[in-house]
Amino acid sequence: MASSKEYLDYVLEQLRDLDDITYRPMMSEYILYYQGKVFGGIYDDRFLVKKTQSSLKLMPEAPLELPYGGAKEMLLADVDDRELLTKLIPAMAEELPEKKTRKKRENKNG
Repeated sequence: MASSKEYLDYVLEQLRDLDDITYRPMMSEYILYYQGKVFGGIYDDRFLVKKTQSSLKLMPEAPLELPYGGAKEMLLADVDDRELLTKLIPAMAEELPEKKTRKKRENKNG
């Protein structure tokens, strides 16, 4: 099942107090970024975030769910709790790796 644009819009509205939230569509789902770092996504109209020390501490009762087959488990975030999300995502960002930069390929044909 694909995620709806309406659900994405709702999640983004809940995150409006945070600067630098971006997203990228990927295979009918949405990957979410904060300050260029992937922190979660929307999968089958579920808002899932990565497991970090901060996310586990701030959401100890959150169920673990798979975004898709073969993926790592993620935490199901309460999208209706704007106050929690405003604390959670910046705290998680400190623990997430920097965005990977791709090396440009050299053209071997001349």
